[in-house]
Amino acid sequence: MTEVITGTPQRRVWRFIPGLLLSAVLVSIAIWAGSFPAVAGAGFSALTLAILLGMLIGNTVYSGLSQHCDTGVQFAKQRLLRLGIILYGFRLTFAQIADVGVSGVAIDILTLSSTFLIACVVGQKLFGLDKQTTWLIGAGSSICGAAAVLATEPVVKAEASKVTVAVATVVIFGTIAIFLYPAMYHLLGMWFSSENYGIYIGSTMHEVAQVVAAGHAVAPQAENAAVITKMIRVMMLAPFLLILAARVRQLAPASGEQKSKITIPWFAVMFIVVAIFNSFHLLPKAIVDMLITLDTIFLAMAMAALGLTTHVSALKKAGAKPLLMALMLFVWLIVGGGAINLLVHTLLR
Repeated sequence: MTEVITGTPQRRVWRFIPGLLLSAVLVSIAIWAGSFPAVAGAGFSALTLAILLGMLIGNTVYSGLSQHCDTGVQFAKQRLLRLGIILYGFRLTFAQIADVGVSGVAIDILTLSSTFLIACVVGQKLFGLDKQTTWLIGAGSSICGAAAVLATEPVVKAEASKVTVAVATVVIFGTIAIFLYPAMYHLLGMWFSSENYGIYIGSTMHEVAQVVAAGHAVAPQAENAAVITKMIRVMMLAPFLLILAARVRQLAPASGEQKSKITIPWFAVMFIVVAIFNSFHLLPKAIVDMLITLDTIFLAMAMAALGLTTHVSALKKAGAKPLLMALMLFVWLIVGGGAINLLVHTLLR
């Protein structure tokens, strides 16, 4: 009787191992592939590569492994995701806000809010998409790409296929932006200094890795301003999730869904707490670097798990509408985001 009692927790733990191990293997391959200069220079982060590898395995051999791996894969997709969002706070400090000034913060707020509001109108009114898909694509386009999509998923309780569609739009248009923005600098240089163009890049491009790649191709000053502006935009993820969670709860009775008992995403609150803690520089840089690396691994494992549970057939069912919606947001970020940048710089000069 004692053996049964003590053995049960062990069996429960071992149920997670195969799926977590599979996700970890995919992440190891993604990090290795991302270390090549050609891959990193193209802006493909470990997160992007992890979901692509996950989808490759998920649509080929995973069906034969799912019975043993699904428990661990679901754990990575849900629990490790939340932990990864919390640890993401170690990438930020509130001192970064001072580096780009009031104009950079104002530009980020205006670009983020306008992009997400346009997403809600265009996605539901013009393309007839469901709220979950609209919110996910809107979050990915307006804040920080795949990380924002992943963070929004537990708030809106979206299906894996919808999350993958949203991430796919980030990959497609973010990759295009890597090459488009440096080329546009030759045309827009008369209106933007290299530093201001970096703010433009950071406030309108999707992924952090993509921002680094595009800023680096312009100038060192542009790269620094782009990364700082982008990280401030990332910092806005937490208040965005709190507002969205309140909106989801407000809409629950009207949609006939049962209200969630938890209305505030606790991981978003912890994300802010960690960022505040990190602003005081209480931990040695080596430990912070280690935590950032661990964060990348957790988020990448969540992405790999997401890819493993997403089937191409589900993506085909989504159709062209999500892609067209993301294209409209991409055009808005370039044109509307550029106008917002010029306007704010002119007013606050």
